[in-house]
Amino acid sequence: MSASDLTIEVPSGFLFSAIAAGIKPSGRPDLACVRIPGGASAAAVFTTNRVVAAPLEVDREHLKRSRGRVSFLIVNAGNANCATGAAGRRDCERVCREAARLLKAGAERVFPSSTGVIGVPLPAEKIVRALPELIAAQAASEQAAEGFARAIMTTDTRPKIVSRRVRAGSGSFALLGIAKGAGMIHPNLATMLVYLFTDVEANSRELQPLLHAACDDSFNCISVDGDTSTNDTVLLLASSGSGVSLRAPGVRAKFTQALNEVCKELALQIISDGEGVKHVIRLRIEQARDRKEAMQIARTIAHSPLVKTAWAGADPNWGRILAAAGRSGVPLDPGRINIFFGDLQVCREGVAAEFDEREAHAYLTQPQYEVRVQLGRGRTSLDFLTCDLTTDYVHINADYTT
Repeated sequence: MSASDLTIEVPSGFLFSAIAAGIKPSGRPDLACVRIPGGASAAAVFTTNRVVAAPLEVDREHLKRSRGRVSFLIVNAGNANCATGAAGRRDCERVCREAARLLKAGAERVFPSSTGVIGVPLPAEKIVRALPELIAAQAASEQAAEGFARAIMTTDTRPKIVSRRVRAGSGSFALLGIAKGAGMIHPNLATMLVYLFTDVEANSRELQPLLHAACDDSFNCISVDGDTSTNDTVLLLASSGSGVSLRAPGVRAKFTQALNEVCKELALQIISDGEGVKHVIRLRIEQARDRKEAMQIARTIAHSPLVKTAWAGADPNWGRILAAAGRSGVPLDPGRINIFFGDLQVCREGVAAEFDEREAHAYLTQPQYEVRVQLGRGRTSLDFLTCDLTTDYVHINADYTT
């Protein structure tokens, strides 16, 4: 189902637009924005990479100066504005100042994002020239929201959109999630930009812990290739336009559930659209002592080229999974490990179980399936979304800048 086939719930208080500013050589839309005329409370999570793009530095400063208030989000695709030195920071700040001048708002209320190639100067002049047209095109429509989602894509093959309308007392609130991401996907965020828009009434202090928790169970539990990018951002904006307060009875629980659902669905869309992906794997680690060691084992398995290429060929080579778990750094007892492809057990207590290899191969040819690894150490379980590694992934990334 394409994004245009979906009913998109657009929260009140948000205006979307997107245009082609000439940043992408293809001439496709590459500059998008969201204006919140009444302002919004903001919560954000950023990459853990020590190499950080200029817009993230500006974002952190602006959120501090504005005390968590945002009036204008601007995103460019085709250029990451990372590893561009002091000039990249100045270019980013120039875009923010010009947007603020046109909107008659403070520059600290502008939240910039960039995605694309690292190490190339930001074409700030093109962005500044396009701002009047971009702002004039804003609309609170489904089409405008979808246009925003398409304009922020890089190697994505499709836009990623999830929305909810939630009844709360005598009223309702909406939650809309839009994301981009297909490669350099790794826990502690990924090469992703995620924007979550809601018209619930809440302040930044209330939103921040809810966003952190939602990210931990979604965007921090996915991996395409094990690379962590420099521009990763998850931004949650609340306009208060619905009049439904997060502090009203029962609203916090409903909002938390909706936020978690939207983030998990966006995470699945990101993995499903991973570069060259043919198979999406729900890797379930069971019987771990705690979440930390379950995550450590999941990441080691999910990032193993040997495991991922076996998945690409639908090869039921469970030994590669066992070996990856064994080098994770967790003090495992191999004699307690069981491995399953769906309901089919392929490893029992660290050695081969009797199974039908043709049946296992057929199961692994499905576009989505589950691999379970039981550790025999405790009661903690973790679901982690990952994928195979195909020749298409190699071609996409070998030719990315040329």
